[in-house]
This record gives sequence, C-alpha cells and structure tokens, in this order.
Amino acid sequence: MKQYIVIGCGRFGSSVATTISLLGNEVMAIDKNKEIIQNLSDKVTHSVIVDVTDEQALRSLGLGNFDVAVISIGSDIRASIMATLIAKEMGVPQIICKAKDELQAKVFYKIGADRVVFPERDMGVRVAHNLVSDNILDHIELDPEYSIVEIVTPSKWIGKTLVDLELRVRYEITVLAIKTGDEINVTPSPEEKLELGSILVVIGQNSKISEITSESHSMPRRK
Repeated sequence: MKQYIVIGCGRFGSSVATTISLLGNEVMAIDKNKEIIQNLSDKVTHSVIVDVTDEQALRSLGLGNFDVAVISIGSDIRASIMATLIAKEMGVPQIICKAKDELQAKVFYKIGADRVVFPERDMGVRVAHNLVSDNILDHIELDPEYSIVEIVTPSKWIGKTLVDLELRVRYEITVLAIKTGDEINVTPSPEEKLELGSILVVIGQNSKISEITSESHSMPRRK
C-alpha cells in the first residue's frame, strides 16, 4: 500500500486526498485552514494543520517517508515551489504538482516534479467535448493527440459486434470497456453485441474519435 501526502487541501487537494483514501490508500492531508482539516479528519488517514508556507514545518513532516506527494497549494506559486523542492530534496519518489498554466508547469518540471496537472484547463476540455457532441459523456486527455473517451454507442453500431465494426482497422481506436446499465465489462469479447444505450470506453487519437462522433447519429443521454 502506497503512502500519499497532499500538501494544500483546497477544492482540488481535498478531492484528491478523499478519493485516494477511498481507493484504499494511506493519505496525510495538510493545510493551514483549520476548518478544511476538520472536514477531512474522518475521510483520510491523517489530517494535520500546517502552514504550508513554513519551510521548517514541512520538513518536520518527514516527507521522505511518503511514496507520492501531491502539491496543490492554489495560487501561492512560491509555496508550491518550496514544497516541491523540499519533497525532491527529501527523496519523495513521485511528485505531482498542480499548475495554472504552462509557465508554472515548466518551473515545476525544472525543479523536480514528475508530473504536472492542470485541473481547470482539463475540466474545461472535458466540458467542451461534452457540449459539442451529444455522444461524448466524458473525456480525459492523455496528451495533445490521444484521449480516453466515454461514447454513447452510435445508433448504426447497435446489434453489431466489435469484430463486425473493425474499430481498430477503421478508426485506430481500442475499446477498453463497455458499460450497460449499472454493469461494466472491462474485458469485452470481440463477439459481444452492442446494445441500445450502452457506453463504450475507448482510447485513441483525438482526430479518429472525432470522426466517430461526427458520423454517428446523436442519441438522447441517459438520465
């Protein structure tokens, strides 16, 4: 079991800490806001009131004992940089930083971050894809060219199997799972017939996924 520390527990940090804990991992959440820490106390393994701008306070937490550090200190870029440097210096194997823009991301990567996330930008991308196409229910961008997307099964695919559709050949996409009602099949058989209202979780090139959504007939969303 990995041990995580989330430094800065605003809306994003709290969500990350709570979710990691629900997935069965040990999580320490730290923030200087007493109310935030009280709200997290029964949702994570440890929640501690710490001024994340205080270098000595951060060092006293023993960051080197954690497998992953998530730096999500909001708008205080100086504190985020300091926390990243300390986590790197103390030997945290994986450091993930929250950034507002590409410039901040470059700084974090330069000082040792292993991954940088853009919560506001990524959510904007997901909402935009959701609005543009009735068939796209969710969208996770892996990089500028590839994404994982949830697609309502196009009407012309209903009753056909994955073999019939030849999705890898025609669209260069891979079906990772099929959702039908409350059930999800993460190892769909090539011979499985697609049903009305089923959801396909696919991975592929953005341009190819766009071809599917532009060709398909829009279907009502599930309520």
